[in-house]
Order: sequence, then structure tokens, then C-alpha cells
Amino acid sequence: MTILCVRFQLPPAHEAALPGLLGLLEDFTPVVQALPPDTALADLRGAERYFGRDAVELASVIRVRALAHHGVDCAIGAGPGPMLARVALRAAEPGVTCVVPEGGGAEFLADKPVAALPGVGAATARTLCEYGLDTLGLVAAAPLSTLQRLIGAKAGRELRERAGGIDRGRVVPDAVSRSLATERPFTRDELDPDRHRRALLSAAEELGARLRALDKVCRTLTLTARYADRSSTTRSRTLKEPTAHSAALTRAAYGMYEALGLQRARVRALALRAEGLDPAEQASYQLTFDPLDEKARRIEEVADRVRAKFGPHAVKPGSLASPGFSSPTAA
Repeated sequence: MTILCVRFQLPPAHEAALPGLLGLLEDFTPVVQALPPDTALADLRGAERYFGRDAVELASVIRVRALAHHGVDCAIGAGPGPMLARVALRAAEPGVTCVVPEGGGAEFLADKPVAALPGVGAATARTLCEYGLDTLGLVAAAPLSTLQRLIGAKAGRELRERAGGIDRGRVVPDAVSRSLATERPFTRDELDPDRHRRALLSAAEELGARLRALDKVCRTLTLTARYADRSSTTRSRTLKEPTAHSAALTRAAYGMYEALGLQRARVRALALRAEGLDPAEQASYQLTFDPLDEKARRIEEVADRVRAKFGPHAVKPGSLASPGFSSPTAA
């Protein structure tokens, strides 16, 4: 077991702690891949030789250090490859490392639903289940020609290999988390478009405030809508210019939402992710002489100072809507 998949138990508003936690993993190995907002992969092959301990023993040390230095517990999956480690993580609990033994991938996966495999989306899982292939064991035992007919030649071959425990993936070191995310779950499956838009307004204002607090701007905004049947839809939009301006983020979020054409969809949660983060001082801006835009930015500065003094909930969502910018909460 040389690969760990670690999920840190971070509250949604504390993603800024992820870089420090990734640094903790980098004390053991330079081969660390961030999976924002709260997860990372670590290849410990070199660390096992250097420290004279296996990956499971090192996972225990990582857990203790995360608690001692950051006050954060974590759930850890361990396996011979990144895919198996990620599946193991789903069965892990805080304080416990779930292990897929070397050569035991097929047995570990056999009774898992097909959707448990990373990369298998809702549409693929639904297609397989319609033909009775609802567990990974059945998928691994199915004729290759059947899988290729159902989901395509390349996808069918790769799925059959992975369902059989063959993990050809590798951990790809990347930069410290370059995204921020927030989610707005509903207390019940929500049909009302006005409530959807209120949730997006609140989420966009939170992202803007967090970006400004970190002196960052984002280049891309991603919207994920999660539905009552556990499926989801994701859309991304590249912004006209890098920004941390809440009104610009809100406009982009509304645009993606309208493009989804949800109509009477039963929405369980809406999530926004700001991606492609860069230092604010390095960003270039289009000059504007719009007095309303300047006023909105000054209002944001005041609101940010209020949040810094009295906490993140000191400013009511929607109260920053710029003059002339329509929002459900502004009424």
C-alpha cells in the first residue's frame, strides 16, 4: 500500500487551511496531488524506504500531526494505486485507515456499486444498471464486447480493467490548491427558481469575500447543481477578466444557471467553485468609468471590513447587490 488518499475534515469556510495541510504531507513525500477542496493523494513509495515504515503506519503519523498542528482530523484510504486509494477513502472513517491490500483490488471492489469507481458518472452508472451490471464485480466479469457496446470501445476496456482492480494511475504533483468552493444545500428538494437564485447570490458573495481576504482573483467560475436523484450537472465559465468582485461572480453564476434550463427541477444543493486563482496584484483589469461599479466596489470594501471585525455572517446576503443589479433578495 504505497498510495494514500487523505480527506481532511475541514469546515466549508476553512479551505484556506488546505495549503498548510498539503505541506504536512510534503514533509513525507514531494509527490502530493491536491484534490480540492479538502483531499489529497500522496505517493509514499520513497517515504516507506526512507522512514522504514509502511504507508499505513505513516498514515497514523500524518493523522496525529494534522490533529496536533492544525486541529483537523482526517479520513485516509490506502491502496497500491490512486484509484484504489480513493475508493478506500469512501469506506474510511475519521481516525481509521481503510486499506486495499496489494493484489486484493478485485475482491475489495467486487461488491461496490459501479458509481463508487472514480470517473464513473451518473449517466454511465445508469446505463450499466439498466443491463443488470450494478456492481463492479459484475462489470469485471462481463464480456468486454458487451461493455464496449454499452459505453464505447475505449471506455469499456478501461472500465473493465479498473473494475477488476487494475490501477494504472499515478499521483501527479500539482500546485497548492488553486480553487475555492462553497455549497448551498436546501432543507428540502427545492423547486423554486427564486430560492435557487438567492442561494447563488449568497454563494457568490461568500466566494468574493474569501477571494478578497486572500488577495486573490479567479479566472473561471464553476456551477454544480445536485438533484434529488443524486445526479448532478456542472457548468464552467471563463470570466471576461480575473476578478474577486461579488457582482461579477453573481452575474456569471446567474448566466450558467439560466443556461441549465432547470425549470421545475428538484434541486438538493447548488455549489460554486472559483478556479484559476492568481494574486490580485498580478491581475490586469479593464478600465471602467462606470460610477455604479465604483460605488459597488467601495461598498464591498466596507463590508469586508465589517466581516473582518464582526465575523463572516455580519453582512446579510444580497445587501451588496449593486444599484441596478437585480437580485431576488434585493426586493
